[in-house]
Amino acid sequence: MSTVTLGPSGTYSHRAARAVSDGDVSFRESVTSIVEAVASGDADRGVVPIENSIEGSVTETLDALADYDVAVTQEVVTPIKHALLAQRDAFDVVASHPQALAQCRGFLEDAYPDVHQEAVASTATGVERAREDPSVAAIAHPDNADDEPGEGALRVLAEDVQDRTSNATRFFVIAGPGEKSEAGGKSTFVVYPNANYPGLLLELLEPFAERDVNLTRVESRPSGERLGDYCFHLDVEGGLYEDRTQEALAVVRDLCENGWVRELGSYDVKTVVS
Repeated sequence: MSTVTLGPSGTYSHRAARAVSDGDVSFRESVTSIVEAVASGDADRGVVPIENSIEGSVTETLDALADYDVAVTQEVVTPIKHALLAQRDAFDVVASHPQALAQCRGFLEDAYPDVHQEAVASTATGVERAREDPSVAAIAHPDNADDEPGEGALRVLAEDVQDRTSNATRFFVIAGPGEKSEAGGKSTFVVYPNANYPGLLLELLEPFAERDVNLTRVESRPSGERLGDYCFHLDVEGGLYEDRTQEALAVVRDLCENGWVRELGSYDVKTVVS
């Protein structure tokens, strides 16, 4: 079974994918290309980041899930433990994914206020930059350090440099639309009402509250149709097999008669020790 995720090797996405894949893991350069590969059948599974506990939702993932018909089959939660890696103690640049740099903002401002921060495609790309150039350090998982000294070898200058010890990222495991399941403790929907009037969002959320279905995430994203027009991404603590969830969805579908409701499926949560 083929699995795709953000590369190159050594990213946090790669670590999450290895925890749930029973086959080879290959890489794409963007979340959108991962979702597109799964939707088209070019890959069986995809692993994409959906939310970080410090920096919030990954908007590219939200937009791709609205644009492509796929299923969410599992949620993977992994703690994020960043380290500062470099060939030497002194460096001029620290390179990493923008979210990783943001998650370590306080540490970098306090310890290295004069070092330039360079945003790159992934934490692993930052590691590659640091191996190629001794004037560059990387923010990445400490396992990316090298065991033996040598040319381009990286060592850990500091561990646990994230600003909050509670730092964690949620990943979605996605599959083709035929693998949507009604079984699981959580469910995810994308709702496009194609309407705009006072109280609309309240009307969309009330059916869940009235049936004691807990909403764990509500996110709005531009629909791309016109300015001020939005899709809503909803996570709920309830499976599609439950009558209360189906009853709430029936009301939401009626409210979205001029738009659409996409059920991404029900799933369970797996926590991966970093």
